[in-house]
Amino acid sequence: MSEIIFHHYPSSPFSEKVRVAFGIKNLAWRAVEQPVIMPKPDLVPLTGGYRKIPVMQIGADVYCDTQIILRALEARHPEPSIFPVRNGLAYAIGFWSDRLFFMPSVAVVFAEIGDMVPDAFKQDRAKMSGSTFSVEAMKAAAPFARDQWRAHADFVAETLEDGRPFMGGPKPGAADLHAYMNFWWIKAAIPHVAPQLLAEFPKIEAWVARIAALGHGSPAPMDAKEALAIAKAATSDAKEAADPSGRFQPGDKVTVSADDYGRDPVAGSVVFASAHEIAIRRGAPEVGEVVVHFPRAGFNVSKT
Repeated sequence: MSEIIFHHYPSSPFSEKVRVAFGIKNLAWRAVEQPVIMPKPDLVPLTGGYRKIPVMQIGADVYCDTQIILRALEARHPEPSIFPVRNGLAYAIGFWSDRLFFMPSVAVVFAEIGDMVPDAFKQDRAKMSGSTFSVEAMKAAAPFARDQWRAHADFVAETLEDGRPFMGGPKPGAADLHAYMNFWWIKAAIPHVAPQLLAEFPKIEAWVARIAALGHGSPAPMDAKEALAIAKAATSDAKEAADPSGRFQPGDKVTVSADDYGRDPVAGSVVFASAHEIAIRRGAPEVGEVVVHFPRAGFNVSKT
């Protein structure tokens, strides 16, 4: 089996979800550190234009978005499971965490540290979101963002109120990874403010410590150029299959793009599609032919 290559950067909260999944599963993985902002010359050839972090690579198969990364990890390394309760609600918790909880987290964080952020970062995030990156606006909204952050945090606190060690019970799972992301980021990005935010949630503090103790498995660094060469020398494991809904057939030309931000379209031909995943074949000189996997939820797929 090809080794896991994980394209990330250390401060990425979305990457932290997957790093902890590696810890739960005690996996060895190769760490390719990508730039925080564009350009990303050693990522875009692999993904076809998708610029978000993290991305997981296994040979010539490329997985974009934590939703599909965690699903692929579970399929390839089922034990110990990150789905101790076989329930698709873990993915719904991911959507809540990534969008409804993450946005007040962004406002809370950058209201505190926005003045220290380089202009290049602000310009990059404004372009990625199709909006503005206004530190002044985030400072003005900070009291309201803190209210929202506190309300979302309380959802987790209430879940843990009965004394369970993890959200699904005695074992850690994907629901914990998704929810943990925002707490991890707050503690990492604004450690001087995090104690104030968490003071009323002692069970969350203990839960965060339990998840942090799971570790990140066994990472080893890899140069980005080596990862591209591995993709070029490999062949995808993906098998052709039609979408059960009848909408897409193998060989259909499509573009795939996120529906929230970072909407750069990725073009290719369908390998397979299902209710939760679409895989498209594409190529570039740096990587040869690869298959890029996306979730269906949160992504738009259009025939071309």
